[in-house]
Order: sequence, then structure tokens, then C-alpha cells
Amino acid sequence: MEQIIAAVRSFDGALVFSPEPGGDFPELVWGDAFFYYAPDGQMPRNVQPYGTIVTKNYPDDTASDLDHPGRRRVNVHVDRTTFREMTGEEPRGLSRPRDYAAADSVVPHPVYGALGWISVVNPGERTTGTVVRLLRGAHDAARARFERRHEPGEAAGE
Repeated sequence: MEQIIAAVRSFDGALVFSPEPGGDFPELVWGDAFFYYAPDGQMPRNVQPYGTIVTKNYPDDTASDLDHPGRRRVNVHVDRTTFREMTGEEPRGLSRPRDYAAADSVVPHPVYGALGWISVVNPGERTTGTVVRLLRGAHDAARARFERRHEPGEAAGE
């Protein structure tokens, strides 16, 4: 996972946020990583991350079986075309059963697949390059959204 985090950190304007124990964020997110486009280095207030790495099961998200040592899951928001290429299905038309706990496999996110998120548990030899490529695409899309919201001549927050 460090290789993936290092790759994201190399993207121009990327912010990797990893809440630590004892900080202002809930214990549930400690040790996870959240990827944002933030050219000023400040965590955006009204924007969702374009990618995450989660290190444990969440209350409504247990299908990837992340509570065992060494298991992590990378999640990436992708466009519809990429989602179809990666999964063979439309985001809002998911119907095939999946093994969300399978390592080194690209699958729809077990909870947010219908919203265009894909996941990989423990990326390995088969998927690490794909994950980095997908994160690069998600980063570029986040940058494009940022630039549309902050066109030259507009005051911040408009």
C-alpha cells in the first residue's frame, strides 16, 4: 500500500490524508488514507475524496473481510466507461454476485459500486498498476472539477 500512497503523493496537487490516533477524527478512520485534489495543501471541506485505502471493516461495509491482519482495500471513484471496462456492468445495474473479499481483483465497491466506485483488496502483481492508473484518472477528474469551480476571475466559494 505504501507504493500506492507514494504514487498518489507524486500527483501534482494531491493531498493524502491519514488520520492518526488521538486526532480530531473518529477512531473508525484512524490508519485509513483519503486522496484529494488540493493544490493549496488544505483538506477540502465540501468535496469527497476520489480514492481511499481502508484498513478495517466499517459497520455497514464488511463484505471485503478487512478485519484480518494485513488486509487493506483501495477504493477509487471512476467514470461510467471505466467502470464498465473494469467490471463488465453499469454502475447502477449491478446484478452479478461478487467475491468482494478476493485479493488482487478489481470489483465494484461492495457498498458504493452503484455510485461508480471500484475496489481492490490487497492489490498485488495483477492489479497494482491498474489501481495506480485508475487513481491517476480519478485525480485528473478531481482536478478538472476543481478548475471548473474555481475559474479565473471568480471568488473562492462561488
